Amino acid sequence: MATRNETVGRICRELRDRQRFLLTSHVRPDGDSIGSQMALAYALDRLGKKVRIVNHDPAAAGLQAFPGVSSIEIADHVEGEYDAAIVLECGDLSRTGVTGLERFFIVNIDHHPGNAMFGAINWFDAGAAACGEMVFDIIKELGTGLTVEMATHIYVAILTDTGSFHYSSISPRTFDICRQTLEAGIDPVSIARTVFDSNNVGRLRLFGLVLSSIQLDTSGRLAVIYLDREMAHKAGGTYDDTEGLINLPLTVKEIQAVAFFKEWENGEYRVSLRSKGEIDVGQVAKGFGGGGHKNASGCTVPGPYAHARDLITGLVVDAIDRAAVTA
Repeated sequence: MATRNETVGRICRELRDRQRFLLTSHVRPDGDSIGSQMALAYALDRLGKKVRIVNHDPAAAGLQAFPGVSSIEIADHVEGEYDAAIVLECGDLSRTGVTGLERFFIVNIDHHPGNAMFGAINWFDAGAAACGEMVFDIIKELGTGLTVEMATHIYVAILTDTGSFHYSSISPRTFDICRQTLEAGIDPVSIARTVFDSNNVGRLRLFGLVLSSIQLDTSGRLAVIYLDREMAHKAGGTYDDTEGLINLPLTVKEIQAVAFFKEWENGEYRVSLRSKGEIDVGQVAKGFGGGGHKNASGCTVPGPYAHARDLITGLVVDAIDRAAVTA
């Protein structure tokens, strides 16, 4: 098995030798997805490469203000010829929601457990707190220098994927990279305010409506929140406005985990899971074909809601109990 340095070296050789690149990431892109793509795109641009970013879904409103994000194309299929497709943060190719990628030389860069290793080159690093950390390593190896635009997107990736430095995936490497982004000229206060303080009234009302119906399990350790399309319409908000909502119940000391159910399509529910410490909700999500991290993951489960809720919450309570035994 190739070492990390060997894999990064091989990726960088391919990036230098090839000219036309397509970048993409997973559906419903988050801060790590957008930040990783944009930072790498800026680095490739400095090398004189031709770069196109195509995602299935647009970035959330709070991310649209960052450099270059408005240039990302939204499509479910790609045409044209490229020397390589760089797929970031996807356990398998279908996770992109974009068809036509299988025609290209694929570089697969991911830090989520369960990656299917679908690329011509696969770099999987479970120790990375964010995919942005891996992109940072590539940028350093390429020798392009770290511009303020690249550094901004790397910091956005790390800030959002660590839950504002709340999750257990953080390492000394994480803070060293953040130090270097500050040295490159980023404004961490402005970035945090742009990401987290860009609410609208509909979002605020939606938060209130969802949180007013919060349910706790009998032990008070698990919080369950729910949203359907009628509730979102009533509040004057959208599903996109729920970004970050799931983290609020975790600010209560006694609450150890949160399950957020959103009504989806075809009678299914999108379930987002968050937890503290050693409580592994990633394994819960994986059991339903989802994934993510130990403390932050998601999946899709069939309805009706009562069945989905009871199924998921039972498994999360089991995870809480297991973590308590090993503590």
